[in-house]
Amino acid sequence: MRRGSCVGVILLALGILSVPLHGQDAGGGARQGDRERGFRLEQNYPNPFNPSTTIPFVLEEEVFEDGRPAIVTIRIFNILQQLVAVPTALNHPHGNGVPVMDLPYDTPGRKEAFWDGKDRNGREVASGVYYIQLVVNNQSVVRKMVVAK
Repeated sequence: MRRGSCVGVILLALGILSVPLHGQDAGGGARQGDRERGFRLEQNYPNPFNPSTTIPFVLEEEVFEDGRPAIVTIRIFNILQQLVAVPTALNHPHGNGVPVMDLPYDTPGRKEAFWDGKDRNGREVASGVYYIQLVVNNQSVVRKMVVAK
């Protein structure tokens, strides 16, 4: 088991984090097999960041089953497994600023979301480690990011 996987197991065992950590490595990145699922969560940039960040992800042809759109959700969690925020889409056909929550994407390629570093109540989050969860057609991958003030 890789170091990052052990960290996830420890956090899960302690009840600190219940966000699925499948695909996470020691650097918070995705394993090679994640590309086989037809999507990839890339590292946010900048990282560490203050106050905002861009979250890139890639949708491959495979996620567009029978010509249907890929359904995408991105959520930000803190280490206490609390939902902190839902980023907004950049350059989406439905417009910029649309929350990436069950959002349909019709075409493959590199996509981006934006997080302003604020929680769901509009307050700036504290410095620390946060987790980005990308869910595509009910399959998820998680990546670590850092807010530094």
